[in-house]
Amino acid sequence: MNTEAKPFLKWAGGKGQLLSQLEHHLPEDLKKQDFTYIEPFVGGGAMLFHMLQRFPNIKRAIINDINSYLITAYRVIKESSNELIERLTKLEKQYFALDDDEAKKSFFLTTRTIFNENELDDIDRTKYLIFLNRTCFNGLYRVNAKGKFNVPFGRYLHPTICNTELLKADSQLLNQVEVVILNGDYKQTLNHLDDGLNFFYFDPPYRPLNATSSFNSYVKEDFDDSEQIRLRDFCTMLSKHANVKWMLSNSDCSAKNPKDTFFEEIYCDFNISRVQASRAINANPSKRGKLTELLIKNYE
Repeated sequence: MNTEAKPFLKWAGGKGQLLSQLEHHLPEDLKKQDFTYIEPFVGGGAMLFHMLQRFPNIKRAIINDINSYLITAYRVIKESSNELIERLTKLEKQYFALDDDEAKKSFFLTTRTIFNENELDDIDRTKYLIFLNRTCFNGLYRVNAKGKFNVPFGRYLHPTICNTELLKADSQLLNQVEVVILNGDYKQTLNHLDDGLNFFYFDPPYRPLNATSSFNSYVKEDFDDSEQIRLRDFCTMLSKHANVKWMLSNSDCSAKNPKDTFFEEIYCDFNISRVQASRAINANPSKRGKLTELLIKNYE
């Protein structure tokens, strides 16, 4: 296929713009031997699709996320992409047949209710997830305390809803090697370690830079400081395995507040670097722009 595989959803915190910097920090061993790639917080999958295309020596990929609808979408695209494309194309035509913004907004809100309230098969669930992601405000995925998707209408002139070539490319790549797709707590990825080299990339919900910048509402459960420490403990445990290397991204809190050295303290036994990033998703345009993120590794 000529189309490059890349994320099929717009996802807050996606790593598309950081891929070249992340690759610079990958272990040299990945170029020399076969390995298992493990991503416990797969999110939009920018790093996953990049790694699968960049490293043909990946034997297996293990991906996980706590968001069940997101993981369902990966499974559907891997196993039933043609049926998904057929259903999504019909939905796209219905939407674009509407004459004005108010009619499209009403269609969006009805679809959002169906997504939140109805029992759906996996293909329809994924169809509506992609539709809402492409037509909602800023392409966010956010849920309320009850776990209901609550992002408002986006008012885009002509959004790409069904990108057929992209969905086919993603499906082909997910079937190129063995890709194990898990839904639940990240710790379950430990059950899939290989006897050879294993490389973990962690992209967990980021710790907020301040009280108003928090955005980790992908699921109704919070990922607070105690969860960040639990993840540190998991990474520390992984480092006891000689055949495991890992890299972890998170917010650079001390760049915003020099007194906030939370990550420098809890990851003091590991290597900490910084990369330049851009914040693209924010309701306030003045809060978008360049910032640094932490990159933490258990190798040189």
